Amino acid sequence: MDYFRHIGLIGRLGSKTVIDSLKQLIRFLNEKGLTTVLDERISDMMPGHGLQTCKQKMMGEICDLVIVVGGDGSLLGAARALSPSHVPVLGVNRGSLGFLTDISPAEIEEKVAEVLDGKYMVESRFLLDLVVTREGEVIAEGTALNDIVLHPGKAIQMIQFELYIEGQFVYTQRSDGLIVSTPTGSTAYSLSGGGPIMSPKLDALVLVPMFPHTLSSRPIVVDGNSELKLVISENNKTYPTVSCDGQLSIGLAPGDIIRIHKKPHKLKLLHPLNYDFYRTCREKLGWGTKLGE
Repeated sequence: MDYFRHIGLIGRLGSKTVIDSLKQLIRFLNEKGLTTVLDERISDMMPGHGLQTCKQKMMGEICDLVIVVGGDGSLLGAARALSPSHVPVLGVNRGSLGFLTDISPAEIEEKVAEVLDGKYMVESRFLLDLVVTREGEVIAEGTALNDIVLHPGKAIQMIQFELYIEGQFVYTQRSDGLIVSTPTGSTAYSLSGGGPIMSPKLDALVLVPMFPHTLSSRPIVVDGNSELKLVISENNKTYPTVSCDGQLSIGLAPGDIIRIHKKPHKLKLLHPLNYDFYRTCREKLGWGTKLGE
């Protein structure tokens, strides 16, 4: 417990159940004599808390451990802010699926106590960096833990684009777009698009076409260190969008170039000792369930 002395707390906005779990955690951590730092975005929803507050990026610099209370989306946002600081992150599930936030509300104190006592598993999850250039100038950047998705945006029209991997031309495609997913994101949007489930330990990316205008287009799995380039064709009649984790969206124009590569900083994700990725898949995805059950 000497290592985890300053604990940061991040919670999803607009949820009473999240506030209840945060209050429970604050009481529990105070009883342990630990210093608690609260995300300033949620502090207004907890008047009279009396805690130090800060931005998420600063939390990574001053805390030894950050606990995220919410769904996987909450942890995705925290991961992008906290990965450069290498602070370990623990998730409490107050969402629906909970692939990343794997501690249930009923066992918060038990499992957090185990982590504070050094009883936990550590995973390193890599993120992706995105750079968009237009006529040689950088116009936008982004980071994703799950996926980077090229899609039509508001218009329901196909996009034409070129894909290059490590500088080698792969194909010109007409489709609704492309999902570039990490192993972490393989159980998210990529799965819905027909992509494979990848073990979190893999150093790989999967590229999943979205409704391609050819029967031969299939998901491709490539090395995780691959440099990807997408070129939006000049003859597109629509202005597509590229999104990071579904939380940051960037408007594109014909001729824009998207470059994607692995981020140098990784997320340090903690799990309870009984964490099992395949058990999570069985429970969340209903593996082995018989018809009618």
